[in-house]
Amino acid sequence: MTSFLITGAKGILTGRKGDAARAQGDVRVVNGMITEIGALTPLSGEKIVDAKGCVVTPGLVNTHHHLFQSVLKAVPAGLNESLAKWLRLVPYTYWDKLDEEALRVSATIGMAELALSGATTIADHHYIFSKSYDFDPAEVLFDTADKFGVRFALCRGGATKGRNFDEDNTIPLPTETLDEMIDSVTATAKRFHDPSADSMRRVVVAPTTPTFSLEPEELRDLARASRALGLRLHSHLSESTDYDDYTMSKYGMRPIHWISQYEWLGPDVWFAHLVTCDESEVRVLYETGAGMAHCPQANARLGSGIAPADMLSKLGGNVSLAVDGAAANEAADMISALYTAISVHRASKGVGALKPETALEWATAGGAKILGLDTVGTIEVGKSADIVLYDLSAPRYLGQLDPLVGPIISAGDANVRHSFVKGREIVRDGKLPWLDMEQLAADAARVTARIARIASA
Repeated sequence: MTSFLITGAKGILTGRKGDAARAQGDVRVVNGMITEIGALTPLSGEKIVDAKGCVVTPGLVNTHHHLFQSVLKAVPAGLNESLAKWLRLVPYTYWDKLDEEALRVSATIGMAELALSGATTIADHHYIFSKSYDFDPAEVLFDTADKFGVRFALCRGGATKGRNFDEDNTIPLPTETLDEMIDSVTATAKRFHDPSADSMRRVVVAPTTPTFSLEPEELRDLARASRALGLRLHSHLSESTDYDDYTMSKYGMRPIHWISQYEWLGPDVWFAHLVTCDESEVRVLYETGAGMAHCPQANARLGSGIAPADMLSKLGGNVSLAVDGAAANEAADMISALYTAISVHRASKGVGALKPETALEWATAGGAKILGLDTVGTIEVGKSADIVLYDLSAPRYLGQLDPLVGPIISAGDANVRHSFVKGREIVRDGKLPWLDMEQLAADAARVTARIARIASA
């Protein structure tokens, strides 16, 4: 079903800015594209999608995740630690205990959580590619995304050097030479990358961190190799003061100013977090068109701070929303991220810091722009039909005089009645039709028990 009429909704949040952020009426989809919006009459034989009691929004775009962490939630040793120690105690301690089944189950958990919150596009930063593996993580992740029917961007991570922590009793993350990294990315892109504007599959070059994972000159070489392949660039940056301390002590420059020397800025680049950016760095991001994947929940959960996403947005810069890995954010869904973004910015900067419509724009049009997906992110004629219908019948939404903002400001479980990607149904009546949730729960319990048993041994 890729042609239908959505009718009866309370209203539409379009993902656009200003007065265009809201609309009323029906939405006609023909062959996976939005063709009309307004007061529409059903055509003879046209499939009707009942949106009574719903708000219609664009599909949400998650621009930074670590799907392998969905079976590493609430690891006791790292639950009350800040970023650097958490990294050592959780992903750096557990990465070698995840086999192919664990990755597949973990990715399924993460994508289910995202899809049931309204996400239709997922960018996953996977940075563990070990020579000891007898499977290809990229294949597992793309295969899982295909089952869900979501758009998927693999941000292919990795490192040419290890990172030092406060203790050395961890198994280092896998490393590779720069040539090996480039060759692997090239092969992965040839197999999976679709550069078209309406693509379902993308590959992105995404070393784990520019500061700790590569030598400076390798950054420039990698950027040039990436652009020669027509691929975007992504990484973590300025997630905590550790990044500032490192580049200031070693190079006498803050992270954004330092990385600007190595061709790692521009509209084809986006960074996750950017929590500690100062005003001068935010202005450089704006001037160069580099984007931010704002991860408000994970940054709050780890005590890292609040990224200046509002400052970059008010300048006209590129801001998107992301959930980050579930091991640092045990509610890795986009509705929780939307609510948290509004809450933390208002708590720290006042009630005018962030409006619900702006947060939604970050999570839709902003994310689509950063990923270079020109046909998605908004509800407007000529766009691909990546659409979500949020049912507002739950008690938390009752009594609202402005029901359109309900899914954003009321938090809690999202009630997605339907969602579509290119007009193909992903969620139906709050469920993923193809996925056996009881089996997934059993698989998750078995995998996490095995991981805990191996870790304790």
